Amino acid sequence: MLPTTSVNSRSQGNGALSPRDAARHTAGAKRYKYLRRLFHFRQMDFEFAVWQMLYLFTSPQRVYRNFHYRKQTKDQWARDDPAFLVLLSIWLCVSTVGFGFVLDMGFFETIKLLLWVVFIDCVGVGLLIATLMWFISNKYLVKQQNRDYDVEWGYAFDVHLNAFYPLLVILHFIQLFFINYVIISDSVIGYFVGNTLWLIAIGYYIYVTFLGYSALPFLKNTAVLLYPFALLILLYLISLACGWNFTKMLCSFYKYRVK
Repeated sequence: MLPTTSVNSRSQGNGALSPRDAARHTAGAKRYKYLRRLFHFRQMDFEFAVWQMLYLFTSPQRVYRNFHYRKQTKDQWARDDPAFLVLLSIWLCVSTVGFGFVLDMGFFETIKLLLWVVFIDCVGVGLLIATLMWFISNKYLVKQQNRDYDVEWGYAFDVHLNAFYPLLVILHFIQLFFINYVIISDSVIGYFVGNTLWLIAIGYYIYVTFLGYSALPFLKNTAVLLYPFALLILLYLISLACGWNFTKMLCSFYKYRVK
């Protein structure tokens, strides 16, 4: 008789497999597989990663539908292909160099800025936000009847990367064309354009983050993740009334950090 696997051998805990296959589906095993592929560019699907980056602007819901398909086929919500992270890193480096050029920084100052943006703004803040959202979602948003399910930390980090990419393009690329000639000026139009770009960028981050957690069928009340929109709009209106220029403040901060 051929060996068979009973349907009941699969537990309901986040799609866990039978004990025979459990070892290769642990968080450590998935992390090792992900990091190993990070050094094999031929195994990465860069074409699909570019597709995801495009649709994060035009239709982010389609990106998260793909995450749902991955859960069905590979038994995990988080990405198993680091191609998106690699392309995001390239975008981050190029845009930061452009930022240094626009701010008239020297070579070593630009390198310092690049290290700060990569390891603090992206990785450091990303780890903090992903861990916080991972804790909050598992603690307060998981449905009571589905307590065996939980949000993968890797998925929480992927949600951050998805939300960070549009923010990066808006603030570190599109904004560059307006900094010296419009935004940095002391005119009303300067801080209006700059702060509006910040509003759009952070708004994108909040919305894409909301879509990421609302895509998980075992979470409830994910609409609370949209509540920061109210605070964002209020802060935006106050900044216009008070003449705060967020981009000018960011540029001054960057120049101070690279000294």
